Amino acid sequence: MHDPSAITVLTDFMDRLSAVTESALLVDYDGTLAPFQRERDRAYPYPDVESILEDIIRCGKTRVIVITGRPIRELQTLFRSSNNLEVWGAHGMEHRLVDGTYHRTTIDPEIAAILAQAKKWLITSQLDSMAEIKPGGIAIHWRGLPDAEIEKVQIRVRQGWIALADHPGIKLFNFEEGLELRAAHPDKGDAVAAILEDLHPQAQIAFLGDDLTDEDAFRAVDGRGLSVLVRHEYRETRANIWLKPPHELIRFLQIWLSKISP
Repeated sequence: MHDPSAITVLTDFMDRLSAVTESALLVDYDGTLAPFQRERDRAYPYPDVESILEDIIRCGKTRVIVITGRPIRELQTLFRSSNNLEVWGAHGMEHRLVDGTYHRTTIDPEIAAILAQAKKWLITSQLDSMAEIKPGGIAIHWRGLPDAEIEKVQIRVRQGWIALADHPGIKLFNFEEGLELRAAHPDKGDAVAAILEDLHPQAQIAFLGDDLTDEDAFRAVDGRGLSVLVRHEYRETRANIWLKPPHELIRFLQIWLSKISP
């Protein structure tokens, strides 16, 4: 991180963190704590990330929460620490507390019917092998395909789904190496808003994310905490600072740990 203003923002935040007794570290998973992989079931965290997060949790001053587009069951196979964390999965559609209490938002029947139509179209179009069916949404992944093939797939899926996305309760959006059709709410911003309601007004909060779906969370944190874009290449964002993974990310977590340690 070379921007002097960003360094000042980060330094001021960390100074405030050391002065409070309550804090919350909210983190996306894919692209933030873990590098993207063509085989999604092999997207394990960057080295040292899990151990540092576990140390942060043990200090007892920071509530660590993962907010991910993945279903919770997928995260549990990749990120062993997730079993000791609060997790919001499928963009906030699922919520599991540290004690194992689980809640899943009920989808409006009309939205569920639209998603069923979208799935049927994928099967008919022989694109279902690229699909990930989530609670409240369907994602098409094209990571690893040639650029020409990606363009063809993206155009076909958009043309097939565009009419379905006209419903005000549905959102069609690009994410890193894919396209998703899903219920418009809840999203990551809704998850962050719910978490903020449960925190002390003086608690120090940060959200770390990488792609466009994290902008909702950056917006929810705005004026209340620190938003951090974690990405190899910069893009336009609402985030306050930008970190390159893995080294700057790991350094950020190490500083966090040092500020809350006795």
